[in-house]
Amino acid sequence: MNLGRARVLALATLVFGTLFVISYSATNGFVARAQNMGERTVTGTVLDSASNPVLGATVFLKNQKSKTIRSFTSLTNGHFHFAQVNKADDFDLWAEKDGKKSEVKTVSSWDERAQFVTELRLK
Repeated sequence: MNLGRARVLALATLVFGTLFVISYSATNGFVARAQNMGERTVTGTVLDSASNPVLGATVFLKNQKSKTIRSFTSLTNGHFHFAQVNKADDFDLWAEKDGKKSEVKTVSSWDERAQFVTELRLK
């Protein structure tokens, strides 16, 4: 790789940060590839309309691409917790109990936080 290509590679790496790895090959030229961005935890509290914690609500975490769904039953303090959530994927997050449902929130792959913390309010 000559000095000009090295400068382009360095600049591209600065621009794309941790989201892409820029590599050069004689056959394909410069190629951007998504990095393995690791995992995060998704946690929070399920609340009723009066802001009281809800025990026994089912919290759903749905992968937008694969459509797989994980679930967690909220604890006495309304708390829920999902570990090992892939940062490279987008997820829908919501809670349900007794015919009431929270708004659907998005856990975005563009959000770099290692811990996604939120409240889900049943309506």
